[in-house]
Amino acid sequence: MAVKKVALACTVCGSRNYTISENNQRTERLEVKKFCKHCGKHTLHKETR
Repeated sequence: MAVKKVALACTVCGSRNYTISENNQRTERLEVKKFCKHCGKHTLHKETR
């Protein structure tokens, strides 16, 4: 069985820069500050499904 992946999207520009494995135990969407190569700075990234 393959591992399902979800993307982390930048809240500023909307680009999907990172992928993580899906976790069914997480009830809320993940929000992390990551570096966005399109914005050139650290921004908030939210989990997309």
